Amino acid sequence: MTTPTDRDAEPAKAGLFEDLPEPSQAQLRQAQAKAASKRSQGSPRLLQPNRSQVELRASDLESLLPEDHRARLVWGYVARQDLSKLLDALKARGSNAGRAAIDPRILFALWLYATLNGVGSGREVARLSVEHDAYRWICGGVSVNYHALNDFRAGNEELMDELLTDNVAALAAVGAISLQRVAQDGMRVRADAGAASFRRQASLDEHLSHARELVQTIKTQAQADPGLAKRQAQAAQLRAAQKREERIEAALAQLPEVAATKKRNGGKAEDARASTTDAQARVMKMGDGGFRPAYNVQFATTCQEQVIVGMEVVNAGSDMAQLAPMVEQLEQRLGQSPKEWLIDGGFPSHEQIDAVAGKTVVYAPVPEPKTKKGTKQDEHKDAQGNEVQQDKHQPKPDDSEAVAAWRQRMASPEAKELYKQRAATAECVNAQARNRGLLRMPVRGLAKVRAVVGLFALAHNLLRIAALAPQLIGWGAGACALAATAP
Repeated sequence: MTTPTDRDAEPAKAGLFEDLPEPSQAQLRQAQAKAASKRSQGSPRLLQPNRSQVELRASDLESLLPEDHRARLVWGYVARQDLSKLLDALKARGSNAGRAAIDPRILFALWLYATLNGVGSGREVARLSVEHDAYRWICGGVSVNYHALNDFRAGNEELMDELLTDNVAALAAVGAISLQRVAQDGMRVRADAGAASFRRQASLDEHLSHARELVQTIKTQAQADPGLAKRQAQAAQLRAAQKREERIEAALAQLPEVAATKKRNGGKAEDARASTTDAQARVMKMGDGGFRPAYNVQFATTCQEQVIVGMEVVNAGSDMAQLAPMVEQLEQRLGQSPKEWLIDGGFPSHEQIDAVAGKTVVYAPVPEPKTKKGTKQDEHKDAQGNEVQQDKHQPKPDDSEAVAAWRQRMASPEAKELYKQRAATAECVNAQARNRGLLRMPVRGLAKVRAVVGLFALAHNLLRIAALAPQLIGWGAGACALAATAP
């Protein structure tokens, strides 16, 4: 239906082109003939996208990354490290037979860059070295495989420790870090061992017997059937069976240590269990309250600069005995111990405080007093029978001089204020490590786990070096450095 508004608009619409002449019949026939001619020529030709087409681009790897890219920072750091021990171990030399080895600096740089980006799989790093520009730039045209990557990461515990010492010493030499105050903390990291792999003595003996029988059976079958294809399959089965036999033997070797720990903690030695997948892993109480196979990773970090100056991995679930070994480690690394040491309530046993007396001043919360079993009921009551509140900061009769000084020191407001720096330092470093993937160990055994943790410590300190003393790695101090070190 036509509305009044539509009717009003019609005259105006009709008069809009009144001054234009009407097309003639000849013009109409010409336009129709032109349109028919276009239709007779076929459909229009279009350049449509073909995203499956392979393209060859002529570009150098150097142009792939900007000057402030983090991969350049990693390579600048690696190029200045002493990797002579790895080079001395290479067999491909001069005109000797054999293919050239991958430069250890490439493998080291790949792992450092991958760790900073939260990549912890050797297969993933190998894939990225082909598909990702930053990893390709680090490789520089050298092909890497996950076997070489995994072997490098797991087999260089000593190298990681030496590099950490060199880096910390260099920072101290240029005055970039201060050993006035250090915070230590531990975190439980899930081990690469199944919870069901822990077995007692009788079960381990039985599994070892079965494993040895299987190894002998495969050897007998291989001797009876010399066929090439079958012999290759049997060789693979034999390797797997021998590996299982070795893991069970390693678990049996760990049982006495586990039993001694259980007995020391008031448990039964016969309840000791060890894992058949990672014999050195231990069941620990995790942060969520559950119990799982894990390792205890310890970091000691400077409070002012947040540089990791000490690291250790133990398979003890408690932090109680980890203070003195870490203080001794820092003395060996730097020739001195920090003046002040901040730890949480899980560390300060009286024996540990006595062990570090004269080396450093311990700041740790004093536990609340507990009533000992067998004490008389009226020992903590006044003459009227009212409970007397004990002062935990007052020295006890059996306290040593160092323990008594620690109790009195933690009563002061200055000590309580200073202790707040522990969480801001140690918890921050632990959180950054977890954000980079330190959630579950990708390797088995204390030595390999220490190598992985050392890689995390070096990756963390690399960013701190770039921020505190960029001249040590040939890096600028301008906007490029800030961009590369940003989380």
